Amino acid sequence: MTSPIIDFLLARTSVPIQDLKEPAPNDTEIATMITAAVRVPDHGRLAPWRFILYRGEARVEIGQKLAALAEERNGPMPEGRRNQELTRFSRAPLVIGVVSSAKDHPKIPQWEMLLSGGMAAMNLILAANALGYGTNMITNWYSDMPEGRAILGLAPDERVIGFIHVGSYDGQVQDRPRPDPATLYGDYTGPWQG
Repeated sequence: MTSPIIDFLLARTSVPIQDLKEPAPNDTEIATMITAAVRVPDHGRLAPWRFILYRGEARVEIGQKLAALAEERNGPMPEGRRNQELTRFSRAPLVIGVVSSAKDHPKIPQWEMLLSGGMAAMNLILAANALGYGTNMITNWYSDMPEGRAILGLAPDERVIGFIHVGSYDGQVQDRPRPDPATLYGDYTGPWQG
């Protein structure tokens, strides 16, 4: 038995960010992608995630701020390294930040909320791919710094799940080696013996 959905999932790959081009998804397609993203397990219906769209000139402004932050931390950078920071968010026509905004809850641990956010990110990627767009998700050095998260529009208590770069892609992605699934599962054999 075959399924077009299983075939789609088995063919999923990440497109190199520099190969993602215009056109980006339009507002209707973005709304569809976000609608798919929120259809994930969410214990307690807390919606412990949100999405930030980085598009247009904002992508260039963020690059300028990240380059300045990198130089503030590490001193003057060679031109190549500086250009890398300047283009962090402008290589693809759209970047969607998936943000963990975990809530305090007496019964639901924050790690579970973070996992829900990871699932939302994956659903968003799959929805973008289903609409015909290429995607790539990264975090990078600025995600772990309060100053970097502030530049990117996160509140102090929020964390980055990932930045999903989205755009059109008409090439063939070279698949990377994948683990052998048969080595990653098995029947329960009792408590862990170490």
